[in-house]
Parts: sequence; C-alpha cells; structure tokens
Amino acid sequence: MPGKAAEMKKEPEITVAELLVNKIIIPEGYEELLEKAYGKVTGKNLELSFVEALYLLENNKIVLTKSEKEVGFNKLLAAGLKLDTRLHERFIVYEDLRERGLIVKTGFKFGCDFRVYKRGISLRKGPKASGEHTRWIVSVVSEDYTCSFHELSRAVRLSHSIRARMLWAVVDSENNVTYYEVLRLRP
Repeated sequence: MPGKAAEMKKEPEITVAELLVNKIIIPEGYEELLEKAYGKVTGKNLELSFVEALYLLENNKIVLTKSEKEVGFNKLLAAGLKLDTRLHERFIVYEDLRERGLIVKTGFKFGCDFRVYKRGISLRKGPKASGEHTRWIVSVVSEDYTCSFHELSRAVRLSHSIRARMLWAVVDSENNVTYYEVLRLRP
C-alpha cells in the first residue's frame, strides 16, 4: 500500500511526438507544451520546429517516433541537417536562449532566425500591451560568417520597423554563443 509521499511524487508525463518527412507533430496531450510557448497549433495537432523538438528531446520532455520506432537526438539532428545546414548553430542559440528563461519563436516571417520575448510573457494573438511584443529578433551565424553593410542595414531597419532590437548570435567552433546588438544611431 503506497504512502502519501508516493502518491504526491507523480512522474511528469512525457509527450509522444511523431517525425514526418519535414515536420514534427504532436496529435494530443500537448497543452502543457503549448502553455510554455512551444510549437504552433495546426488543425488538431501541435507542430514543433526541429530546434524545438531537439531541445525537448534533450530535456526528456518528449519521445519522438517515426513509423512507430523511437528517434533519438542524434538521428533527429542528422535528419534536420539534410533540410537545414545551419540547424546545429540554430539549436545551440535556441538552447542558450531557452536556458535563460526567454520565450523563443521562429523568426522566418521577419527575415531572421528567431523572435525572442521577455520572461513571463504569455503569447497570444490579437492586440498586445507594449511589454508583450517581440523584444529581440535574432540572426544566427557561425564565427566565419561575413556580410555586407547592406545586409546589416536591412536587418537593423527591419528590427526598428517592428520595434524590436537586433541581435546577431555568433556561434564559435566550441559551441559558445556571443551576442552582438546592432543599433542604428542618428546624429
């Protein structure tokens, strides 16, 4: 007969996700992940990006299957690298930002890698208070990356147009991340 202490120690449930060709879906039991700003709802499923799935796999929050066989972190990374050669760098930055307690979403429609929100924000659609908007847009690059002033200028103008701050996340060969903020100053 289990005691009250055993009853109180409830194991956290692990959500089962499925790897399709180019996306990861969770058909049910994803409410807690959605509450913590992972993925996006498409139809009745929660769809995760590869970086989100890698992060959740690494932290034992999901079990990933493909054709009813379990897929581990390295296998998912290898599959994702076929679709996105920058996936490793993007994962390193995503992990760093999430470990700092920030909310990280895709930045594809803004022409960057990630949109980042302050801690404690509850993401929702529709009108937002000033503190609920995107705080930073982040572009991920490797340490040997080069860009033109035109590209740099476009990125900064984009960030200003959505009232966010532009960060360049530089990933070095040791998987350390250094963030550079690029501002536009008017004399």
